Amino acid sequence: MQFVQGLPLGVYVGQTQVEHAQTQPTARVELTGFNLALHVGDDVKRVQQHRMALLQQFAVFGVDKLTWLSQTHSTLCHRIDDVLCFDALEGDGLITQRKAHALMMMTADCLPIVLGNAAGTEVANVHAGWRGLAQGIVEQTISDMHTQPTWAWLGAAISEAHFEVGTEVKLAFCTQYPALQSAFKAGITDSKFYADLYAIARYILQQHGVETVLGGEQCTYLQVDDYFSYRRTAQTGRMATFVFMT
Repeated sequence: MQFVQGLPLGVYVGQTQVEHAQTQPTARVELTGFNLALHVGDDVKRVQQHRMALLQQFAVFGVDKLTWLSQTHSTLCHRIDDVLCFDALEGDGLITQRKAHALMMMTADCLPIVLGNAAGTEVANVHAGWRGLAQGIVEQTISDMHTQPTWAWLGAAISEAHFEVGTEVKLAFCTQYPALQSAFKAGITDSKFYADLYAIARYILQQHGVETVLGGEQCTYLQVDDYFSYRRTAQTGRMATFVFMT
């Protein structure tokens, strides 16, 4: 696990990988690795141990709280500021201006997007699968932020060469943003295309005032040793993308 470079002072962003020094053993071969999801059939105690290991790592930076979501491929976004919510939250976006509070987002092919302002006083974490992107999770998150985000980081997601979609996916984007035609390459039949999630996200972000977009060079499907991938193996774990401020 490495932190992203080039962000405002005091902002820490990164993504977990399959390998982690505190990975707990499991008899479920398909869940081998540092799984952080409770909804994939893993042992609850094992997952909680993994999550606690992350909190302990972050505690060195003063982090005292992790917030996780029950992700739903929606445009629901939650603010986590002065009043802490201990109930389970559903949605696909988290925003905070609270220091020492890590926002967590799980993926295994979908695109994690972290947003923040130039001053390093507000950050957001977004789960952007194609449905969320098409429905407007990025636009909704930017609208819900109290300040204009100026930068974004794109975590590991499935690359264009391995993300085959149907005509309905292309229409969902291109009807709203005609310029996104270039983010879809022809597939093996007239009704299939290869979609570039990174290009789609960059375009939407830049259309909404996010000038600097970092990351977007990984492929969860290809990088077997680094990332979980739902398209590669349907029964699998989840990584977590995180952001916090100090």
